[in-house]
Amino acid sequence: MADGNRFFFPATRLVLAALVAGVLAGAVAVYVSESGSGNNAPDQVAAVTGKDDAACAAKAGRAKQVAAKAVGQVAALQPADPPQSLKGLAFNGPDGKPMTIADHAGKTVLLNLWATWCAPCRAEMPALDALQKEKGSNAFEVVAVNVDTGDDTKPRKFLKDVGVETLGFYRDPTIALFNEAKTRGLALGLPVSMLIDPDGCLIAHMNGPAEWSSPDAKRLVEAALAP
Repeated sequence: MADGNRFFFPATRLVLAALVAGVLAGAVAVYVSESGSGNNAPDQVAAVTGKDDAACAAKAGRAKQVAAKAVGQVAALQPADPPQSLKGLAFNGPDGKPMTIADHAGKTVLLNLWATWCAPCRAEMPALDALQKEKGSNAFEVVAVNVDTGDDTKPRKFLKDVGVETLGFYRDPTIALFNEAKTRGLALGLPVSMLIDPDGCLIAHMNGPAEWSSPDAKRLVEAALAP
């Protein structure tokens, strides 16, 4: 049911939406492989990644503490088990240039992956926009990344059609970001959301839409920002 501009998602709809979106995402997913060279050779990358993951894994208690605040409209959010480093997740920034989660160091991020063909994404996008408008700061940002293939025309129109005004325009037309999340066991389909701390560590995650502008979501963000 609707209350003003706010959307509510019964648990059954959340599950069905996530499963349907997962089938669709699987149908269009393009799997990619990466190779390193020079200063980014695989053994060096693995060493850095291992160190970061170890530091993040030590935050298991913190992850459970924050996820315990995920109730009501955001109750589907689960603590990372164990927390892992997402510093290397890559996508294009609002200026069109490549960036990673590491570029948001020092800021808590709600990373959301969405596509124009995803009906649940359309439903939750205004709520994500509202959350960014109210809670966005130097300490917190909603980073909603579009994973449509092709150029920017369709996703930009989508955001305009649903009334998004505050979210930055983040993109990954290669679908590599979604595939990385899927490989890590974080994505069943779209939308998928990941709560990431200022050190780039995954604290909690969920599949399916949520009412991100609800008091429940705002209290969750406040818990994530608390010392």
